[in-house]
Amino acid sequence: MPGTPLNAWRASQALAAVPSIRLDQLIPPPARVVVVAPHPDDENLGCGGLLAGLAARGSCIAVVAVTDGEGSHPDSSRWPERLLRSTRRQESQTAMARLGFTDSQVEWHHLALSDGQVAAHADALQAQLMSLLQPGDCLLTTWRGDGHCDHEATGENAARCAAAANARLIEVPVWAWHWASPEDPRIPWRRAFKLPLAARQLARKAAAVDAHVSQLHPDPSTGAAPVLAEGTLARLLQPFELVFL
Repeated sequence: MPGTPLNAWRASQALAAVPSIRLDQLIPPPARVVVVAPHPDDENLGCGGLLAGLAARGSCIAVVAVTDGEGSHPDSSRWPERLLRSTRRQESQTAMARLGFTDSQVEWHHLALSDGQVAAHADALQAQLMSLLQPGDCLLTTWRGDGHCDHEATGENAARCAAAANARLIEVPVWAWHWASPEDPRIPWRRAFKLPLAARQLARKAAAVDAHVSQLHPDPSTGAAPVLAEGTLARLLQPFELVFL
């Protein structure tokens, strides 16, 4: 399914009415940032431009990789789960470098929970987050209503931990751009802000997304289309990022 076309979003009055927010308002320096990604690539698809801005100002971040994304190519002989685990970790590291981060700026935490089963391992995720979060931190993660079971479970558990730790929760939609329409009442427009991306930030985000090679090409062993189709990427590479506060 191609999903909601980009033109529909561009014509949306609801989206046009969303107020803008600057990076220093969203994440005031020197706030500490913890990024929680259900799968390798979600951090770049949802907020790669924001992260590029953090890299440019010299911020350090902690990245919690909840799963290794080993379920992205079911029944594939080209991409068996063991290969996907190692490949997708490396893709994420390459992407962070393309966003402008040095190795010393990124603290990785790999939980390796089962792809598609995050809800069943909520205790492990919450334990990891509570060990990292401090009052005043900014926690970036996928929106609780994003329409993917792992995105929603990650968002729900992150929200609980942010509240318990007195951290600021920042949610980003990823798959909602695909299945929702601008008139969908489930989109929390009242909590929405647009972070405008400078040309350099957007270019770095696009380069970071390109690092996720395993997700960008058809699978010859199963005939499956790319996980990240052209239309999907177009919706996620707009000159702003949407955040819910």
